Amino acid sequence: MALRRIEMPPRLPKRPDDAHKGMFGNILVIAGSRGMAGAAALVGAASLRSGAGLVRIASPLEIQPTVSQFEPSYMTWPLAQTNAGQVSFTDAKADLARLAESATVIAAGPGLGRSSEIDALVQWIVNECKVPTVLDADALNALGDGADFSNAKRPIIITPHPGEFARLLGVSTAQVQADRENLAATFAAKHGIVVALKGAGTIVTDGERVYVNITGNPGMATGGSGDVLTGVVAAMLGQGLPAFEAACLGTYAHGLAGDVARDQNGMIGLIAGDIVDALADTFTHLDY
Repeated sequence: MALRRIEMPPRLPKRPDDAHKGMFGNILVIAGSRGMAGAAALVGAASLRSGAGLVRIASPLEIQPTVSQFEPSYMTWPLAQTNAGQVSFTDAKADLARLAESATVIAAGPGLGRSSEIDALVQWIVNECKVPTVLDADALNALGDGADFSNAKRPIIITPHPGEFARLLGVSTAQVQADRENLAATFAAKHGIVVALKGAGTIVTDGERVYVNITGNPGMATGGSGDVLTGVVAAMLGQGLPAFEAACLGTYAHGLAGDVARDQNGMIGLIAGDIVDALADTFTHLDY
């Protein structure tokens, strides 16, 4: 497969002097479960720090107060939950449908957990929601090796780590790591989506173009780092970038924020929250 290589990501357009928050995306984050409030909060905070105009996090009822305490700048919504503390899609569908109507981007997956209710939720997001979507973590696990995006009819970006991508393909993680670029490009082309396959030198491809990321460092190998990427990419979509370009710039900015955080805190002590905190400096380095 001959891919056109992209050496550097695009930049966000300059904001007009009369800008208002409605111009930069209304991001609906569907994330979190019992014990995983932080995953939802990291996605939301990262979206805001990456320029999203509005962010609302929809999470199970019991963790909504915790999620809301992480960051006052995003909104939250409590969803009906199962006894296991996960979203009950059966009972939450009406609320989610109303929230999705006002969203311009959906980011879903981090911390949702695994269950038949989550499987149904993810199928609904893929097949019935109508706005650009970023899928990560448990949203990808819910799709498994039967992933089908043929009914999506709008831009979808997936951001798997090698293990998640292996489950989508029905192969081993070692097989993914041995042929990262080809497997990512083939999957993207087959399904008409954008794949951002995480790892050292994250690969972003739409099946025709490929960008191999040059930012980031080993200190980013820490829990929650991928949740931050989900939020950054969602914010790029919300500010009007096409899916491939949003994934390229989101990946680049996420890695650069990791490099800023490394310089401030060292690689060993770096945590995902440091990456969120470094995003403001990152976009300053990118001349925004």
